[in-house]
Amino acid sequence: MDVQENIEKLRKLIEINSYKYYVEDNPTLSDFEYDELFRELRSLENTYPEYKSEESPTQKVGAEIKSEFKEHKHTYRLYSLDNSNNIEDLKNWYKRVLKEHTKENTEVVSELKIDGLAVALSYRNGILTIGATRGDGVIGEIITKNIKQIKDIPQKLKDDINIEVRGEVYMPVDSFERLNEEQRTIGGKEFANPRNAAAG
Repeated sequence: MDVQENIEKLRKLIEINSYKYYVEDNPTLSDFEYDELFRELRSLENTYPEYKSEESPTQKVGAEIKSEFKEHKHTYRLYSLDNSNNIEDLKNWYKRVLKEHTKENTEVVSELKIDGLAVALSYRNGILTIGATRGDGVIGEIITKNIKQIKDIPQKLKDDINIEVRGEVYMPVDSFERLNEEQRTIGGKEFANPRNAAAG
């Protein structure tokens, strides 16, 4: 297989799996396997720039919005799709952040990754008004009604403030196992992993 054919094959494979992950919430590859494909494609495109394309998955973030949900434009981009595997990647990411936020005192907090559905919650005068998915980082889906079903998310804050809160909707393993047991009992569809179950 020549380089161009390999690049096209990788693009198709990544697009199929991106759709399954971001749109259907039903991935068939692990995050590690997906990231490896993505890194291989990016490396080939950098080595052979004549085969670069604006339509390549490396030039996009996330995937299209499901038609049954309304779109929501985030006030500030959600960066959680960016990842790194070494300190140089992390330094380069931070440089990109500083370029976009030159007038702000930019602090960074790191924490353990929780694999769930990234969301942004908008509170106006202390009231939860919009819950939206990450989407492609710029445009997400409005899922406010779904978010309000999660008992740990407050619908009203103590103070009448305007704030946007970001985090992950996730399901602990024991809850996931209980859910799948219930699905088996009623003959329903089992979820592949806790991330899918939380997103679903």
